[in-house]
Amino acid sequence: MRFLREGQRLNQVEKWKLERHPLDVREAVLEVYSKEGVEAIERVPGEHERLKWVGIYPQNQGGNNFMQRIKVPGGRLTPEQARVIGRIARDFARGPEPNPHFGNNFLDITTRQDIQMHWIQIEEVPEIWRRLEEVGMTTVQACGDSARNVLCCPVSGLDREEAFDAYPAAQAITAYFVGNREYANLPRKFKMSVTGCLEDCAQAEINDIGMLPARLPDGTLGFNVRVGGGLGDGPRMASDIDVFVLPGEAVEITRGIAQVYGELGNRENRWINRLRYLVQELGPEGFREELEKRVSIPLRPAGEDLTRRYRGDHVGVHPQKESGLYYVGLNVPVGRMSGEQFEEAGRLAGEYGRDIRLATDQNLIITGVPEGRLDDLLSEPLLRRYSPDPGPFERGIVACTGSEFCRFAIVETKIRALEWAREMDRRFGDEIGQEAVRMHFSGCSASCAQPQIADVGFRGETAKKGDRIVEGVDIGLGGSLGRDAAFIDWVEGARPAEDVPEALSRVFERFRRERREGERFHEWARRVRNAELRDTLRGTSVPVVGTREGR
Repeated sequence: MRFLREGQRLNQVEKWKLERHPLDVREAVLEVYSKEGVEAIERVPGEHERLKWVGIYPQNQGGNNFMQRIKVPGGRLTPEQARVIGRIARDFARGPEPNPHFGNNFLDITTRQDIQMHWIQIEEVPEIWRRLEEVGMTTVQACGDSARNVLCCPVSGLDREEAFDAYPAAQAITAYFVGNREYANLPRKFKMSVTGCLEDCAQAEINDIGMLPARLPDGTLGFNVRVGGGLGDGPRMASDIDVFVLPGEAVEITRGIAQVYGELGNRENRWINRLRYLVQELGPEGFREELEKRVSIPLRPAGEDLTRRYRGDHVGVHPQKESGLYYVGLNVPVGRMSGEQFEEAGRLAGEYGRDIRLATDQNLIITGVPEGRLDDLLSEPLLRRYSPDPGPFERGIVACTGSEFCRFAIVETKIRALEWAREMDRRFGDEIGQEAVRMHFSGCSASCAQPQIADVGFRGETAKKGDRIVEGVDIGLGGSLGRDAAFIDWVEGARPAEDVPEALSRVFERFRRERREGERFHEWARRVRNAELRDTLRGTSVPVVGTREGR
């Protein structure tokens, strides 16, 4: 693979990656850093950056405190894998002081169907890896400029209305990229989504590659391919490049797209270096032309898109394809559980069902539960804590790590998000109904909690309150994916965080009064003028229904 476009200069991270391949850091952890300590890492230029290739990320506390991310392809865990992960959190994810809400020894389910945990010491990493590898798991390329965890519908193979089970394709793509040195040094991170379901559970539009179920005129099923989606600064919906592939061709098409990115991506400026910027530069047709030069399969025109809508979650009790079996989606608000609780989830999956599935909304699912055992499972203490029947706001709450651990976050997110959701459920839950109201809270502009696709999005900011500078948020309204996909409009900037519950209450009170029959929150927010929504958040005017025109 050609490494650098003509006329570019390498940025500092790229220079470090040329000095030593990032995947080589694994051996250094095993043989040097775990024995000599964190000081040995500091002596090697760029080594903190390389550690990301084995899922290790510095916490904002510095020193010998790291986040460890575990890759879970398609979000699928055996009961034993879940129990091992829970025990690892219980044994190693211990902070010096407990979190005032979540305690200690906890883990987080992420929006990419991963698991991550905090307060990991470098000396403990070899033992963590040993335990994971014994049950077939890895942290390799969970972070870094390489192929990240491959998303799939969390109930792939189970849902009664999916076009086909895409999980084998997700597995094959994962197997190809993990540890593949040729494709482990890309210009920036590389995110893929593969799904055969009809409800966009794997969020194809906001991934670098999105593979969605499609059908050719002769009835052949496969994927239509989209490229260049993403959030953060400069969010973009993925482009249709008019390509249909069979499930057996999924590895080759993703490899070819990675090659286009590796050869033509910008290695000079990391701030504008994601695949979406290359797609914008080349255009969908130009990108397709570059891809055609690099793959060994003919590029067929796209088939009929089969996606119907964006489902958003799988919370609740649902029948599977197999007669008499059910999957049970548990609501895990903001994705955080103790290691002991996650271990218990693994036990319940083994006793009552088949496996654990992690979802992009930070919840988890227990699959394969016989109808005769449903009541016993539903009466378990863990399901009283993580309910399959939550209020609409707790059901839809998502939050990133926030300033508790992240070096980029401006504000604390997890506790606030949970408290705001519970307060909205207390005030409006009975009247809103059971469909989730999705509130997503990112501590900075990087959008790890995906605020742009939420009904209500929060982005960490500083705010002024009187003569004080306090933690605040930008507030956006009206995002969604699926057939009516659109990003939120950021309608209010730098609102002090302590003022948010009352501001939200004014908006949801107005929604309660004005919503049409069957209307969802994002639909209502889009038909009200932004200026009116802003005034409602601020409490500065009497709301009058407007229209989307002239926003």
